[in-house]
Amino acid sequence: MIQIVIITVLIPISLFYLLLSLGKIDSIMIEEVAQRKIPILLNCILLFVLTQKSITLDRIPELYYYFLGGLLSSILIFILLIARKKASLHMVGIVALTFFVIGLSQCVEIQMLYTISTLILLIGFVASSRLVMKAHTFTELILGFICGALPQIIFWPLWL
Repeated sequence: MIQIVIITVLIPISLFYLLLSLGKIDSIMIEEVAQRKIPILLNCILLFVLTQKSITLDRIPELYYYFLGGLLSSILIFILLIARKKASLHMVGIVALTFFVIGLSQCVEIQMLYTISTLILLIGFVASSRLVMKAHTFTELILGFICGALPQIIFWPLWL
């Protein structure tokens, strides 16, 4: 768990402040598509390291495929950035978590109705807040939803 926290929280925060101090990004919002490429590429590298060295297939297969889905989501987002399209990273995160919990519910055969319902409600809250703040368009939210859901659904057959 300590490795997960270091690779998914502490290192990204450190890299963010490094990029900010070097002038590679303007602010935490990173509105320009070109400025998002480096942080997403660094995220891809960190998730690759996590899936290869920390959370391996033989230890916790469900968590491995969750992070592998996160890696695939990051790659999809990077491809969209190359095509000059922006996807909502907030939507990617909450949707990926929701679809992981849905798959986990099926895998362990435990009804997680309240958890799944809460996560679906949170998807609505996140989408609404991004629209109200004018941080994203409806299309960017849909792209974020697809980039978050598709990789998780693709990996379901491998661990269910």
